[in-house]
Amino acid sequence: MKNFSRNVTQGIERAPNRSLFYALGYTKEELDRPLIGVVCSYNEIVPGHMNLDKIAEAVKAGIRAAGGTPVEFPAIAVCDGIAMGHVGMKYSLITRDLIADSTEAMAIAHQFDGLVMIPNCDKNVPGLLMAAARLNIPAIFCSGGPMLAGRLNDGRRTCLSHMFEAVGSYYAGKLDEAGVEDYENNACPTCGSCSGMYTANSMNCLTEAIGMALRGNGTIPAVWSARLRLAKHTGMKIMELVEKNIRPRDIMTEAAFHNAETVDMALGCSTNTMLHLPAIAHECGIELDLDISNEISSRTPNLCHLAPAGDTYMEDLEGAGGVYAVMKELTKKNLLDTSLVTCTGKTIAENLEGVKNRNPELIRPIENPYSQDGGIAVLKGNLAPEGCVVKRSAVAPEMMSHTGPARVFNCEEDAIAAIYAGKIVAGDVVVIRYEGPKGGPGMREMLNPTSAICGMGLGESVALITDGRFSGATRGASIGHVCPEAAQGGPIAFVEDGDTIAIDIAKCSITLEVDEKTMTDRRAKWVCPEPRIKTGYAARYAKLVTSAARGAVLE
Repeated sequence: MKNFSRNVTQGIERAPNRSLFYALGYTKEELDRPLIGVVCSYNEIVPGHMNLDKIAEAVKAGIRAAGGTPVEFPAIAVCDGIAMGHVGMKYSLITRDLIADSTEAMAIAHQFDGLVMIPNCDKNVPGLLMAAARLNIPAIFCSGGPMLAGRLNDGRRTCLSHMFEAVGSYYAGKLDEAGVEDYENNACPTCGSCSGMYTANSMNCLTEAIGMALRGNGTIPAVWSARLRLAKHTGMKIMELVEKNIRPRDIMTEAAFHNAETVDMALGCSTNTMLHLPAIAHECGIELDLDISNEISSRTPNLCHLAPAGDTYMEDLEGAGGVYAVMKELTKKNLLDTSLVTCTGKTIAENLEGVKNRNPELIRPIENPYSQDGGIAVLKGNLAPEGCVVKRSAVAPEMMSHTGPARVFNCEEDAIAAIYAGKIVAGDVVVIRYEGPKGGPGMREMLNPTSAICGMGLGESVALITDGRFSGATRGASIGHVCPEAAQGGPIAFVEDGDTIAIDIAKCSITLEVDEKTMTDRRAKWVCPEPRIKTGYAARYAKLVTSAARGAVLE
């Protein structure tokens, strides 16, 4: 049962190591038990993480109850909402790799026998999944849980995406300052990851789908006591995984990633999953091609329309039976490989025994889906030869096919100023470039401009295309991850104001209607702009990061 920790706790030659454990207050009896690292992302700046100290204490109680010795250490986390709309967002995606690298360093340096990961928000979950895959020692996840939905003064339920759109409504003259303040005071009423099917909750749900977390990890609200019980059971379960030597790469197989993408399509998750799943798979030695996403989507019905695609929230999904209930629906058409082992020590088939869909209006029966294909689409064409992604389930029907003139901006700030100034009109295609992994650097999320477009009443008539990315809170014809990115000389770098862009989401195509000779002439004259950040971690990241089509992994 003790595999790695003997290297720091056992034998006369490890007496110096033990003396340092004794300096920490550990006893000989504790050192004779398996040492379990508890990677806790608690901090006082991220609402989704302010309760993680309580989760960690519950996890540690479970570990002790099952005969292990918990040892807590931290992981960083950024609040994307607070980082949104300014230079801070350049430092969001890049933390994913910092989290993976620092966790790897801590785990190997201190020779833990197993790990319990306690993340919650956007880059924290994939970063720790990457670390788990890279380390390949027994590991399990217990996240902090989603925020409850807010409620406005008139009783309507609300959430963070509504808050961002309220700013656009204000600039359009549709909402006064008091109305904005109503959203401001009520959109985020509790701790937890923001209440819709945004990136954090998407990734927390997918930890269940891929088999690395117990049932309810993605959906039990942060403020419910059931979250603490889940944490205790997670602490107990890691001891079983250590005993049976079940490791992350035993669980996260290629078939498991295909399961996760299938659940992703059924739930209507954030487009950021198209960055994170390939990056996690890469750490497992598996290459996930973006093309497989459309293949999976073509056979996977979309069963849920949670915010921002609809007006239901994570607490409602939990009430309907959670991720397992969605998976149960998918098994009716044999869309999942249920033979795979999970962190429960059982197969998916065993986990799903007795699971019921308790709300067929929220989780549509597979015979009556929102659509016959999945919630995300990968588009390709001469504007994005390597692909780009859109949350199809959150696009208005009239925008599934759209052709219009390009309105080109070389950074997010210029685009948002033009939108607020009323310079974007119905029919336009807003293009924001030099915001990719290298060009940003850091591939900023574009929630401000997309929310402004929707808030100003243009969500059914204006598209937005970028080599950056979108928050899971984004809705509308918002197409991100354009590859190759502008900083790499991708075609998006050569788009000019007035060029016609044709988008056909149903056919997974995106076309810049400019002839090849003109594009060749523009390419010959192109000079890549100077990097915006030339020092520090972001500059080093820009040198190492690969295409978004590969998950923006570092090489």
